[in-house]
Amino acid sequence: MGSGSANHAAGVSLCACELDLFWSHIYSLGLFFLLQWPYCLRRCSYCNFNKYISKENNDHIMTKCLQRETETLLQLSQVSCITSVFFGGGTPSLAHPSTFAAILETVSRQVSLSDEAEVTLEVNPTPVGKSKLEAYCRAGVNRFSIGVQSLQDEDLKILGRDHTSHEALQTIEEARRLCPGRVSLDVMFGRPEQTVDSWEKELSELLRVCDDHVSLYQLTLERGTQLFKQVQSGAVALPAEDVTAEMYQCARKTLHQHGFQQYEVSNFARHSSVSHHNMSYWKGNQYIGVGPGAHGRFVLLGEGGVVREARTQTLEPDVWIREVQQRGHGTRRRLPLSHLELLEEVLVMGMRMTEGINHEHWKLFSPQSGLFEVFGASVGVQELLQSGQLILDDRGLRCSWDGLALLDSILPALLLFHFKGMNLILRS
Repeated sequence: MGSGSANHAAGVSLCACELDLFWSHIYSLGLFFLLQWPYCLRRCSYCNFNKYISKENNDHIMTKCLQRETETLLQLSQVSCITSVFFGGGTPSLAHPSTFAAILETVSRQVSLSDEAEVTLEVNPTPVGKSKLEAYCRAGVNRFSIGVQSLQDEDLKILGRDHTSHEALQTIEEARRLCPGRVSLDVMFGRPEQTVDSWEKELSELLRVCDDHVSLYQLTLERGTQLFKQVQSGAVALPAEDVTAEMYQCARKTLHQHGFQQYEVSNFARHSSVSHHNMSYWKGNQYIGVGPGAHGRFVLLGEGGVVREARTQTLEPDVWIREVQQRGHGTRRRLPLSHLELLEEVLVMGMRMTEGINHEHWKLFSPQSGLFEVFGASVGVQELLQSGQLILDDRGLRCSWDGLALLDSILPALLLFHFKGMNLILRS
């Protein structure tokens, strides 16, 4: 942000007593823990995530370094409780189950990790991934997020996935046997040559085999990926924007008809099987990120910190390993967040939820100015309210059913109104 934003942020900073009360309450909520396993067998055609093809088996060294960085960052945070754990990647299901058992043991030695804590592992639905599911459960995992992406073999080949639809179905069946009610499926729409009709048929098949949680993601064309080059050259065509919009609405209605409640832009659950880890993220809770390329957001109480920092770990696994061995962690970037920047994150993440941001939650982060004060006087917000895309009432601020589908266009406007609203409060 520019100097104007910095000055403005300073103007809305909390006083010392408010800051103490604020962080004591936020810390009472606990932190959640994210571990990034950086390795994959190969890179998918659409993926630009931080992932690497391992040339040798260095699981032992990686595990030791993950444990050490976990210890270091937990000590820096001075947190007493971890509420959930998420093992992501990369392809974390390539790692030996003992790796995750060791990480969970390290966490439990440092802080309180309840037996009821949600511990999620991302799984690639290959025969190898399926064969280790039971061992992962013994290691402490109690929820699986399976990267199905598609139930069409031809599409899986185009996407560069290393599993078939049959293997995905077998993995889902085994995961549901081991963790009934705690299996999530990741599915992608807007794939090359996909139509609304083919998507409807795929959704029907998905609903016959899925558990109680589904995450839907629109395929995003990322510069530098193999798929990007194929689309640019004309070798592959993606559905038009209006077609993908229809696919999204079709999926929302179909899932709703089968008992799924949409609780976030991309996430649907039935029988109260929401992802508690993701909910913590969208509610702006603090989290610790461990591993190459991981991100975190927490206050470094162990260093006498009083503001939340955005932290990014070194991307390259070999460099990250050296840094952890030398100084206990591989943090490459530390950015203290101003109060305004923190509020903007709360706004951006909170508006992704169908429940939006209630008044009590906003007051946790902004005790000096409520939602009505910040947004109520804005002409732009009034236009969004009158159009039916946005709702601001006694419950709080949220998108309507139609508005949630247009969130990407609503958020920039809300951020601008937030900035202007805070300026008006300061001048009054």
